[in-house]
Amino acid sequence: MSRHTTSLPPSYFDERYARDPDPWQFATSDYERGKYAATLDALPRDHYAAALEVGCSIGVLTEVLARRCDDLVSIDLAELALARARERCRDLPQVRFELAQVPGQWPEGAFDLILLSEVVYYLDANDVQRLVDRVRGCLQPGGDVVLVHWTGETHYPLTGDQAAERFIEGARGFLRVHVQARTDKYRLDVLVGHDEQP
Repeated sequence: MSRHTTSLPPSYFDERYARDPDPWQFATSDYERGKYAATLDALPRDHYAAALEVGCSIGVLTEVLARRCDDLVSIDLAELALARARERCRDLPQVRFELAQVPGQWPEGAFDLILLSEVVYYLDANDVQRLVDRVRGCLQPGGDVVLVHWTGETHYPLTGDQAAERFIEGARGFLRVHVQARTDKYRLDVLVGHDEQP
C-alpha cells in the first residue's frame, strides 16, 4: 500500500462521503462505539467549559461529548459530513459546527479540551508541527488534549504511532503525558497542559 506523502486534501474526504454517507461506519461499528466510550472515560475532567473537536465527521462522538461541555466547537473539512453532524446534533444548542481544514484554518476561541480523534495521521510532518502550534495558541493553561489513532496499516502520510509521537514530542514544551492506553487496534494519549504556559 503506497503512502501519501503530503497532507490529505479536502477532496479525498469529499469523495469518500459522496460514495458513502458514513464511510468509516462511525454510527454502526462496535470498534467505534468502544473507542468512543474509552475516549470519554479517559477524559481527566467530568465537565469542560469550552471544548474543540477536530475532525467531527458526522457527529457521532460529538453528540455524546456535548453532554460534558458547556460549549463545543466541532470542525471538519467535509461539508457533506458536517450536514449530517448538524442534523444529528440539532437539539444540542451548546454545539457549533465549522467548516475548516487544519492546520491552515482554525476556529476562534480558547479551549480547556481539544480532541484530536483519528485526524493527526492525515497530516504530513510539517503540518503536524503547525497543528501543535495552533493547539498551543488556544489551549487554556492546564487544559487537556486527547489523541486517538488507529494503529493498523493505512496509506495516510503518517501511521497512528508516528502521528501521536510527533505531536507529543512537538508539544513537550507545554503538554505532558497524563495517560496512555493501547488496544490491538488503536492508541489513546491524554495530554495535560502546564498550569502556566511559557
